[in-house]
Amino acid sequence: MYSAYDLLPAGMKAKIEGRRAIHNFDFSRTRRHGEDPLTAEQKAKVPPVAHPIVRTHPQTGRKGDLSRRSCRKRSEGMDYAAGRALIEELNAMITQPAGVYTHRWAPRQCLVWDNRCTLHRATGFDEANEIRVMRRCTIVGDKPF
Repeated sequence: MYSAYDLLPAGMKAKIEGRRAIHNFDFSRTRRHGEDPLTAEQKAKVPPVAHPIVRTHPQTGRKGDLSRRSCRKRSEGMDYAAGRALIEELNAMITQPAGVYTHRWAPRQCLVWDNRCTLHRATGFDEANEIRVMRRCTIVGDKPF
């Protein structure tokens, strides 16, 4: 996400600097996975939360992050249509093929990434002929800034 930020036009950087995006788990799961919306009880456990769109990495000082593409429902402080449009415009800019790494898995591999500077997503695989075993380890991190 460092290079994605670095390659953004100055006008887009100005639009998103200091702005926060609303992350909404219910939006993410229904949009990405086509799952049923959360129940009211489930939504109460994972309410929407605002995060900076541009985040400075605490160790490198570089700007990146761009606020987790799939979870962003809208931009805070904007009406829904304008906030959604900004998010979609930004999504199109930061997922250009030139900046995408696709990992080709081999047996016994382990892949580790830093969510503060990497945008990731799962891709499909041949479920009829392949087995995928995944383990997730999450480290408690810092507060976004």
